[in-house]
Amino acid sequence: MRIGILLPAYNEEKNIGIVVKQAKKYFPDSEIIVVDDGSEDKTKEIALKNGVRVLRHKKNKGKGVALKTGFNYFLNKNNVDTILVADSDRQYSIKDAPNLLEPLKKGKADYVVGCRDWSVVPFRHRMGNFVWRNIFNILFRTRLKDTNCGFIAMRSDVAEKMNIGKGGYIIDNYMLMQAMKNKFKIINAPVSIDYNHIREIPVGIKMVAGVAFFILKEGIKYNLNKL
Repeated sequence: MRIGILLPAYNEEKNIGIVVKQAKKYFPDSEIIVVDDGSEDKTKEIALKNGVRVLRHKKNKGKGVALKTGFNYFLNKNNVDTILVADSDRQYSIKDAPNLLEPLKKGKADYVVGCRDWSVVPFRHRMGNFVWRNIFNILFRTRLKDTNCGFIAMRSDVAEKMNIGKGGYIIDNYMLMQAMKNKFKIINAPVSIDYNHIREIPVGIKMVAGVAFFILKEGIKYNLNKL
């Protein structure tokens, strides 16, 4: 497998160096790309110091655009057949990446989403994900145990079908929907989670409802198009 590792980052000067070193340790032959999404700190400088290519947005455009920038780079260069996406805040560990990559290597999946251990996830995050996951599974007729994990692996031809743009909390669901619409095989794979290093993420009723509404709307459209 020729692996490209895509690390979208925004103001992650405390974590990006550690994440890059970890990626290099476990995947020394991979190409690692950091997409600095308009950071106001030293994310870019630290990533460059650690010897990886940095693609920088002058302004913060959101995770969806950052992923699109990274996908386009790998697809235009045509030097990888597998793309691994991981957040740059250290909540996921690159050492778990083989769990995501092995199903692709064996042809058991086209798109693999990390599955977190819900017993260690804070209650507020767990409840939001419970709502999103169940709405998604009902409307898209899936049985996924995690639909919003940011630790993902896919074949490069799958990334080519990801017609993504702007998107924050909805982006993980949106990419899943793109994979579903293109009839790619999707599975979950176990990954560990560590909330000790990430910035506090406000998970309120408004945000949960907003993502839930997006999934509901797109799920209804998906089913109507199949009639």
